[in-house]
Amino acid sequence: MQPAFYDRPVLEVARDLIGCVVRRGECSGVIVETEAYHDSEPACHAFGGLTPRTATLFGPPGAAYVYLSYGVHALLNAVCEPEGVGAAVLIRALMPLTGVELMAQRRGRSPQAQRELCSGPGKLSQALGISLADNRGDLLHGPVTFEPRPAQLGAPAVSTAPRIGITRATELPWRFCLSGSRFLSAPLPRR
Repeated sequence: MQPAFYDRPVLEVARDLIGCVVRRGECSGVIVETEAYHDSEPACHAFGGLTPRTATLFGPPGAAYVYLSYGVHALLNAVCEPEGVGAAVLIRALMPLTGVELMAQRRGRSPQAQRELCSGPGKLSQALGISLADNRGDLLHGPVTFEPRPAQLGAPAVSTAPRIGITRATELPWRFCLSGSRFLSAPLPRR
């Protein structure tokens, strides 16, 4: 997916990434859940402005923004919008596609427990072997790449909900999920 794909409003990119593929080495998965973050709202790391930690967020669209959550889990984001705007899409969950045995080994799980391998942003990074070394990587050339939606998937049905795991701007419906997926990080709220 070319940089122009990411050089758009973060909410559009977050929705359009549903069904696309994340790959690192021999491991890959279909994106089933994303969340959008923008420097205009307080849950985004870029809300406080440009700092050494947030520099990647303000950089060119199509870069990987990888940061440590609670000092433990590397979380993968795709930088969006024009350079100078702090915006990114957090990849929250994947449906495992290739390299399932290696993913299971990295996660200390059985390959048969596919639902548990990538059902959360920290889990999917561990399963794919994503680390802080991948921060600022080019999502077109790697080592972490994003690929277009497989043709057999077609246009996915996407559900929206408020973001989870945050304490600010919790009312924004900026979580996007593949409707009916069993691989989500948490169930969608009942309506």
